[in-house]
Amino acid sequence: MSDTARQLALNLFIYPGGHHEAAWRYRESEPRRVLDIRYYQELARRAEAAKFDAIFFADGPSLPENVRYSSRVRFEPLTWLSAIAAVTERIGLIGTASTTYNEPYNLARLYASLDHLSDGRAGWNIVTTSDAGAAQNFGLPEHPPHGERYDKAREFLEVVTKLWDSWEDDALLADAESGVFADVGKVHRIDHVGRHYRVRGPLNVARSPQGRPVYVQAGSSEDGRSFAAQHAEAIFTAHQTLASAQAFYSDIKARAVSLGRAPEHIRVLPGISPYLGSTQAEADRLEEEINELIQPAASLEQLRRLIGLDLSGFDLDGPFPRHLIDTDGPRGVASRFQLVIDIVDREKPTIRQLIRRMAGARGHWVLVGTPERVADEIQRWFVQGAADGFNVMPPWLTGGFDAFVAEVLPILRKRELFREEYSGRTLREHYGLPRPASEFAQDRRLSA
Repeated sequence: MSDTARQLALNLFIYPGGHHEAAWRYRESEPRRVLDIRYYQELARRAEAAKFDAIFFADGPSLPENVRYSSRVRFEPLTWLSAIAAVTERIGLIGTASTTYNEPYNLARLYASLDHLSDGRAGWNIVTTSDAGAAQNFGLPEHPPHGERYDKAREFLEVVTKLWDSWEDDALLADAESGVFADVGKVHRIDHVGRHYRVRGPLNVARSPQGRPVYVQAGSSEDGRSFAAQHAEAIFTAHQTLASAQAFYSDIKARAVSLGRAPEHIRVLPGISPYLGSTQAEADRLEEEINELIQPAASLEQLRRLIGLDLSGFDLDGPFPRHLIDTDGPRGVASRFQLVIDIVDREKPTIRQLIRRMAGARGHWVLVGTPERVADEIQRWFVQGAADGFNVMPPWLTGGFDAFVAEVLPILRKRELFREEYSGRTLREHYGLPRPASEFAQDRRLSA
């Protein structure tokens, strides 16, 4: 295999119990281990042994309302990833943190610390938080509107970037002979004064191995796409069809080029949730077996939060009442809202069929079939301009991931689509991303 051959990027997206809404009830799941760090360490080591680019951990700063029926408790991501870093060596570590419910200085310290602890494997999944229930956990009377959250996120990212750059690469000397610990001419206050933040700096953590942790983003709305094209280095996105994924992929790459960015410096990574069987019928039976475990009340609540419509009094086997959806309301700009509407318009499902689709992976691509079929579809999206790789979302854990590694990965490797061994050590190296220079170092060289 050529060193320059284009390769898939693969992340393991770890969701407690698995990505199907009822995965925790499946006979092979281990729901009582959702707060056992050894469970996640074992998964991370398996993903590293399979040479995955990264593990990915989602998060939100509130407890979802459907915890009665769904596995929703989880670790705080930075704490969790630090424990993962201690037992792994090469796999990337991507965790979610909100720009709406954090402060830039603290978040910059946390991720810089993780990047040092892991020798350069940290990635920040940048979210603005869509769950309105988070506001009351932070003393706010109401959740900020969509556009306002993205406006704040842009300034938040600007501040964090300056803080990560505030130490130049060679500022830390630790020269015992001279007695100089740091070259203070290369440690910079950022003196940021903006609409939302006033931050002096510098950061009290020296520049990290990657310079900056990898910027990951997951929004596909208009605001999300604009933000991603300008800042993101990896994009986690949800699509149901090849055509939709191709349109998103080409749009993001074109926007990046218009901003002066190299398109290959953005990895577009749709989610995929594979159900595997030795035959199509066997894979179908597996999906049906897990679908039978759905608690309709939980799935209807999830749907209500996504589209703002309470369907609890409707006949589940009746047609979905498309005419009741308010597409002009504040939810209408959200990418996941639009994804649900697209499914309804394209497939005309019953309510039960729709909640099963959403329960499978919250709107991400659920692919049911043999290992060969799953590999074929991954290859088709990869070579036809729809993806640079995938976030693998096992329906249940750990067996759903073990099956993918044992049965699909060898096919992808035989087709020379995925690495046999790591060639780098950092997440940036896995993704083929450049290491950014400190903007303060660049400014100092230009003024010299």
